[in-house]
Amino acid sequence: MTTATMQSIAQRDTELNDMILQGDAMEAFEKFYAEDVVMQDQGMGPWEGKDENREREKAFFDNVTELRRFELVDAAVGDDVTYSTWDLDFTHEEWGDVQYKQVAVRHWNDEGLIEKERFYRG
Repeated sequence: MTTATMQSIAQRDTELNDMILQGDAMEAFEKFYAEDVVMQDQGMGPWEGKDENREREKAFFDNVTELRRFELVDAAVGDDVTYSTWDLDFTHEEWGDVQYKQVAVRHWNDEGLIEKERFYRG
């Protein structure tokens, strides 16, 4: 991968993270995720395709009833992959009060879209 491509992915990942922080997660999903994206949460999934993942993401955000902290702790970029660490504290309608740190690992395709994303919690 060229340095220019790495910078482009870094810029796209920064824009994605900024949109999430501004409350525009679903708009970011539409802009940055490939039609054939595969997403997986620790111990679950994988979920395949943009339609299935759109429904799952929308259901998650629709069920957050109180958001106390949604903080980007750090981020890094490598060859076609980005990493971001999040500190989350929220109330979910189905899950109750939730607090955890999460790492999102995103694999980007040649078109600058996320083709695979996996979440790790701790």
